[in-house]
Amino acid sequence: MIGGKMPPAAAHGDGAASARLTSLEICAGAGGLARGLEEAGFDPVLLLDSRPVACETLRINRPHWDVRAIDLADFDPVDEQQVYDVHLLSGGLPRVKSPAAANRTRGNDAELAVLTAAVDLIYGVQPQAVLLENVPDLARKPEYRPIREFVGEELDHLGYRFRWHVLNAKDYGVPQHREVGFLVAFKGDLIDRFEWPTPHPEPIPTVGETLRDSMAARGWPDADKWADQAHAAAPTIVGGSWDRGGADLGPTGAKRKWALIGVDGATVADEVPDADFVWNPAAGRSGLVPLTVEQAALLQGFPPEWRIAGRKTVRYRQVGNATPPPLARAVGEAIASALRSAAES
Repeated sequence: MIGGKMPPAAAHGDGAASARLTSLEICAGAGGLARGLEEAGFDPVLLLDSRPVACETLRINRPHWDVRAIDLADFDPVDEQQVYDVHLLSGGLPRVKSPAAANRTRGNDAELAVLTAAVDLIYGVQPQAVLLENVPDLARKPEYRPIREFVGEELDHLGYRFRWHVLNAKDYGVPQHREVGFLVAFKGDLIDRFEWPTPHPEPIPTVGETLRDSMAARGWPDADKWADQAHAAAPTIVGGSWDRGGADLGPTGAKRKWALIGVDGATVADEVPDADFVWNPAAGRSGLVPLTVEQAALLQGFPPEWRIAGRKTVRYRQVGNATPPPLARAVGEAIASALRSAAES
């Protein structure tokens, strides 16, 4: 059903509906993580985000969700006791810079403050499991070790065991090369029941397969020709900074990769090509086809009916910074399996 009009349990069949799990979602954004976790069997008792436009996106798509626009540092679970002892605390946190990079730029205080607030919230909520998503480098690079050690020491103190890991969205049905860093933690020894999801055996969906129908929606005669040559997964879609610049598909290297499949990565379009558009990659940018926000959302794995609130650049930021829902579902199913196996034993 479109726009969240189907009750959450009804979307999963009687078996799944009888074993729904609860979650608290922080830094919820456009809902990519929450949407995937919903499919994995989790129903959020509360979703938090500091950006009102993101909250509007969530409410448009899931009117029955309880969504609050609030800075995480200002949230006190004592005022919302329905979050106590949820099965899962989840969130896609702002992209943390390494300490060295932060010292060279504007600093990292805001991002680290959100991470610290998330760890503090674990203490206040006492969830059975935790899922936090961030840049892949946070999970694996040596320069991020001080941050990992801080988080690990706090989780140890609270009685949680944890694992860091990097997954690529392309391995889970998303038509995009997108590495994502994850932290998964469980109370006590529950983590012994957890296994990271295995990659899907099916071939990676291509950009052309994913966007063929939308490219033809306004009568563009070259839609099939374009789709046939766009036979690769997309480069990583980069949401960019909320503080500056317009909407584009990423840095220079990414734009070159987009150009190889006939896409103008330097802008985001208001509409798909019409019948008069001349596709001619040899002519440079004028002959490349730009993508719309809706098409970027499809490449992130959002369903076509998922609506994004706001003006174009703000909508694109939400999409580009989201966790791909199919990847979130895969990790969520692995967490749910561990939680349910413990409950059944």
